[in-house]
Amino acid sequence: MSSADDARATVSSLLKGIDRYNPENLSKLERYVEIQTKENSYDLEANLAVLKLYQLNPAHFQLDVAQQILLKALTNLPHTDFILCKCLIDESHQQEPQLKSILYLHLLLETCEFQKFWNELVELEDMVSTIVGFEDSIRKFICHVLKITYQTISKRLLAQLLGDLTDRELEQWMNRYGWKSQEDGKLFITNQEEIVKTKNITEKIDFESVASIMAHAP
Repeated sequence: MSSADDARATVSSLLKGIDRYNPENLSKLERYVEIQTKENSYDLEANLAVLKLYQLNPAHFQLDVAQQILLKALTNLPHTDFILCKCLIDESHQQEPQLKSILYLHLLLETCEFQKFWNELVELEDMVSTIVGFEDSIRKFICHVLKITYQTISKRLLAQLLGDLTDRELEQWMNRYGWKSQEDGKLFITNQEEIVKTKNITEKIDFESVASIMAHAP
């Protein structure tokens, strides 16, 4: 059993009942956040509990921990974890440069400005380097978006959208999702026509129902 599993079991018991809002448990919960960043694990419930305790006890707020929680929430897109976490952070703290930068990263991902996202990330390398698996988690989200929006895509564009990958790195992601090269040199992602299908709905109304309605009409 990993240290993340041990910590999860301990934290799970802390989050039951009124102990969930006991500020004396903050240090244990904060250590658990750090474990998540190092072992590429994730526990939204525990992270929300940390932010809620900060909200109830403003003097205990730790900027670096809130930063880690938001970055971990980004790795779980397209789920709404990031919004849930953001709503528990006071507006004044959101204006801190570190958190402001992360909020901007989220905006870029939500608006599919993927190339701009990677450009911004270069400036935040020291911040995200502490989150094990961060970049690959983001690439997984981008691939999810591409799968539901693209039918074909050029290799060059795909490499750029995934953070200027090398040919070898790109090949690994192509194999992971089963994306194949076509004769025209483009990659086949998926047949969008098979995903979006029209559905004909036929409603059957018997004569007795119509007669009853007509009988009550003015």
